[in-house]
Amino acid sequence: MTREPVRPLRPARRPRGPRRVAMLSVHTSPLDQPGTGDAGGLNVYVVELSRRLAALGIEVDILTRAVQEDAPPVVRLGDGVAVRHLSTGSSGPLTKEELPGQLCALSAALISAAPEGAGYDLVHSHYWLSGQVGWVAAEHWGVPLVHTMHTMARVKNLSLGPGELPEPRSREVGEAQVVGAAERLLANTGEEAEQLVELYGADPGRVAVVAPGVDLETFHPRPRAAVRARLGLPADALVLLFVGRVQPLKAPDVLVRATAELLTAYPALRSRLRTVVCGGPSGAGLAEPGALERLADELGVADVVSFQPPVPRRELADWYAAADLTVIPSRSESFGLVAIESQACGTPVVAARVGGLRTAVADGSSGVLVDGHDPQRWGRVLGELLLDPHRRLALGDGALRHAAGFSWTRTAEQVAEVYADAVTSARFSAVPGLRAVR
Repeated sequence: MTREPVRPLRPARRPRGPRRVAMLSVHTSPLDQPGTGDAGGLNVYVVELSRRLAALGIEVDILTRAVQEDAPPVVRLGDGVAVRHLSTGSSGPLTKEELPGQLCALSAALISAAPEGAGYDLVHSHYWLSGQVGWVAAEHWGVPLVHTMHTMARVKNLSLGPGELPEPRSREVGEAQVVGAAERLLANTGEEAEQLVELYGADPGRVAVVAPGVDLETFHPRPRAAVRARLGLPADALVLLFVGRVQPLKAPDVLVRATAELLTAYPALRSRLRTVVCGGPSGAGLAEPGALERLADELGVADVVSFQPPVPRRELADWYAAADLTVIPSRSESFGLVAIESQACGTPVVAARVGGLRTAVADGSSGVLVDGHDPQRWGRVLGELLLDPHRRLALGDGALRHAAGFSWTRTAEQVAEVYADAVTSARFSAVPGLRAVR
């Protein structure tokens, strides 16, 4: 009797990347309203990325600190995405400066909530506080850590705004520790990648550049007359818009001062000009929450400067569409999601030539980048654009083209590739059930 040759058993095929990810944002919840407190672009990034990863078949748990004692343990954001609240026994809001004292409790709460890793194949942390917690959890579970900085102390300390204290040495040390512990580091731009290498000694081979995206279903052009009517703006107004947290780093004071300079140079614009600041106090801005209003009054522009609280994203899209120009005078930005959102609505951007804004805005094509923060220079640039509707129209067309190149789906696909590289790296086993010992 002839026997069939013995063939070796083939291991079952396994997806190259992770099936389940622990996404950490311990200092700010994805459920918080962007534009106030510590909520901003990071919150948008975490939610949008998680939803697109879930669409690719990667289940995501977003883990954050429970601020309220009665916070529900789990909040579903959609298929494959859940927000899980970590209870540390210390409820109530805490600033980012107060949270380092909670890192041990947060790490313990995370490991207690998922003692065996809850099936997580990878930890992705956002901001250095989450990186510290993620580092502990990833080591405990034997899975790789991927980290996104969003902002860096050593970069921020090079461009402090008036009244801002430098970030403490303890944060710099904490960030450097996370950089050393992470299997992969995600940077929004090539410049940020260089800063990680030059300022923190990151291994260039572990740094990947992946640009954020924009939700084109929410942010898109809409009839200006209609949105202005909804928002109570005159149809013939010339509208300058600031969107973001009101704090020195974001430099909304530069826009208020530039408004005064603009009206000094072009007094005839006063009857039509509207400068709108949409956001709430944050960071150093909490020390003097009414400072910007007082500045507008002192400069004699309180009649043209108005203040709006943070709004839901669909209403925010109306504000972008209603504006003639979105103004972003930030002293430092790792990327600048506001710039892409505005451009996706067809509104050009005038932004500071700093950080990621050099990528988010195509200078001369989708907007204008301004060197420095001199209000007189900003006033001159804004005035020239407001008096040139044909140039604004051309920049608006360029803004739409530029924003179309940014997609959260593409961002998620590229991040998923980084995840796959992390879990199949030399330090981690790609075989189910085996985890390498570092």
